[in-house]
Amino acid sequence: METTRVLPGLHMFAFAVGQAYLWRDPGSLTLVDTGTAGSGAAGAEAVRELGHEPEDIDRIILTHFHEDHAGGAAELAELTGATVMAHRLDAPVVRGEAPGPPPDFTDAPGWERELYESLPPLPPAPPCRVDRELADGDMVDFGGGARVVAAPGHTDGSIALHLPAHGVLFTGDAIANVEGRTILGVFNLDRARALESFHRLAALETETACFGHGDPIPREAGAALRGAARAAVRGGV
Repeated sequence: METTRVLPGLHMFAFAVGQAYLWRDPGSLTLVDTGTAGSGAAGAEAVRELGHEPEDIDRIILTHFHEDHAGGAAELAELTGATVMAHRLDAPVVRGEAPGPPPDFTDAPGWERELYESLPPLPPAPPCRVDRELADGDMVDFGGGARVVAAPGHTDGSIALHLPAHGVLFTGDAIANVEGRTILGVFNLDRARALESFHRLAALETETACFGHGDPIPREAGAALRGAARAAVRGGV
């Protein structure tokens, strides 16, 4: 696992598959996503290396239920005692009460299905408690007030988190930034809704964008997101 400083008080944890972000407020830590099952110990050690204890994490926020984002949640919830949050539509899957539907490639380019079928399966995400179910427009007490932005399409309960006070946007898998290209996230449940969510997120006032896959954009991210959203309309993803 690799730790990267994105901004003062914001670090990215890059696992073998997937990424998580640690936000530091005075006296409080927030973790956005958790990596795959088995990533908990590495995440906890990364927190210690930054001068904190895992117990300092007050909240874990899951952008959606997929194994590379929620897989480490149960282990980290136990290690930290943190409050776990997820959108109300994805919460039953996180808890293990319902199966997560697979992607629908009906309207996706052919390479997406080929990529999906070529990847090794991820370890299943152990069921994890969800202490607070989120909805669009909810506020979460970190980063000067984080707003939950519903971003359905990748999953029904996919969310982004927008920190207006800092101009920071956590996109989850609604948007990706891979090989120097900012694109619509892949493996969607509903590609049309995912495109709508892409445009909604691109319209936000954003200086720094943090993605579920790919390098963050630390400065002038809003312009990159808007350009990528326009390209998506033209069929550029």
